[in-house]
Amino acid sequence: MMSVALSPLLIVEDDEVFARVLARSLAAHKLDVHVARNGADALALAKDQRFAAAVLDLKLEGETSLALIPQLQAINPTMRILMLTGYASIQTAVEATKLGATNYLPKPAGVAEILSALQSDQPNPDLPVAEQPLSVDRLEWEHIQRVLAEYDGNISATARALNMHRRTLQRKLGKKPVKH
Repeated sequence: MMSVALSPLLIVEDDEVFARVLARSLAAHKLDVHVARNGADALALAKDQRFAAAVLDLKLEGETSLALIPQLQAINPTMRILMLTGYASIQTAVEATKLGATNYLPKPAGVAEILSALQSDQPNPDLPVAEQPLSVDRLEWEHIQRVLAEYDGNISATARALNMHRRTLQRKLGKKPVKH
């Protein structure tokens, strides 16, 4: 199933833990994987190395990666680009493909789905659709984790950024992650 045409592969993801896990999983499929945390780093890497494919997270710290698609395509018109996001919508899927993305997948997506989407020029109509989108509680949990990472684990700064009382944030963080 794996094609050599997907290596080297660029992952553009601001969530350090998710990027590390995804990179390790894809490297296990004999791919040469490079990670960028933002658009500027991704462009710098793309100028230094010709990537066969890229996996872009839609939401990066304070920016969207939609604008990155045509910039990467300008550097390498044959690069296959997969938009991967936890904020899936028909509008962003259409916009991403109009801008040049090869394919689009909502999170959570497994490595097999990612590899399949990168190799395909069309979305796979047989992929199972999640019966329900992520719950509001799960979205809140993931948002809190993202903001907490932005503030290097500083609870007080995170609480201020979220406009939340520090004790409320500590209580929410004391709970286990909410199920999808």
